[in-house]
Amino acid sequence: MANTLLSLGHGYSASALEARLLPRGWRIIATTRNPERARAFEDRGLIPLVWPGNDLPLAEATHLLSSISPQPDDPVLASHADEIAGATHLRWAGYLSTIGVYGDRQGDWLDEASAPDATSERARARLAAEAGWQAACDAAGIPLHVFRLGGIYGPGRGPFAKLRAGRAQRVVKPGQVFSRIHAEDIGQALDLAIHADLGSRIFNLCDDTPAPPQDVIAHAAELLGIPIPPEVPFEQADLSPMARAFYADNKRVRNDRIKRELGLELRYPDYRSGLAAILAAEG
Repeated sequence: MANTLLSLGHGYSASALEARLLPRGWRIIATTRNPERARAFEDRGLIPLVWPGNDLPLAEATHLLSSISPQPDDPVLASHADEIAGATHLRWAGYLSTIGVYGDRQGDWLDEASAPDATSERARARLAAEAGWQAACDAAGIPLHVFRLGGIYGPGRGPFAKLRAGRAQRVVKPGQVFSRIHAEDIGQALDLAIHADLGSRIFNLCDDTPAPPQDVIAHAAELLGIPIPPEVPFEQADLSPMARAFYADNKRVRNDRIKRELGLELRYPDYRSGLAAILAAEG
């Protein structure tokens, strides 16, 4: 059977893997809820599938990746857990999760051995989905790699547009840091995992440099050569409820396992190199 990735909820992160696999002759069946997006997938050389609404072609896949978040239950497991549990032909499965499952550590460092302490409903749903995917893959006898992602950024998803429009805020909450990961490093890690001879694992996928959000905005403004926006206290910041919720968790996340076990060499180990690359890519 030709290498075929069934990419569920094929979005920004999975597209970074797509860029690596398609040139090597992989087939990628990419699901989306949006028919217009499905047509765009076809233009990129993907095999589009509108889902929910059609059967999942598990029998055609050699590898499986889910980027779909719980809503609040995992929609794939809700309808296809038994099929996945019986998909013994699969060689690998991956699930994109979040470092949010660790909860708040008041700025301390943690790694994959740290017990999750999810406090929000969204994070608890993620933990439940991780467990559900692990149970299904264990039943099938296939390895599952769970990737707990930091804040995702990359081309088209960075601070430059807001800075140019004058809408960027340098929100300051004393002591707050966030861990981040560039999309290209997500693609690189997924590629390494697919080709690794490893059993089931949980991997933290973050760069080397957790940093305060206001420092990232300031550096991006310097790269653009525009004035650095003034600081705004967290309590006074104009933030959506979801954005405000992110500030409830403060932690530094180690990435040693993914380097040691997959041999990942981060292309963008800090936000400075990542932002410079985005700016270059955007011209």
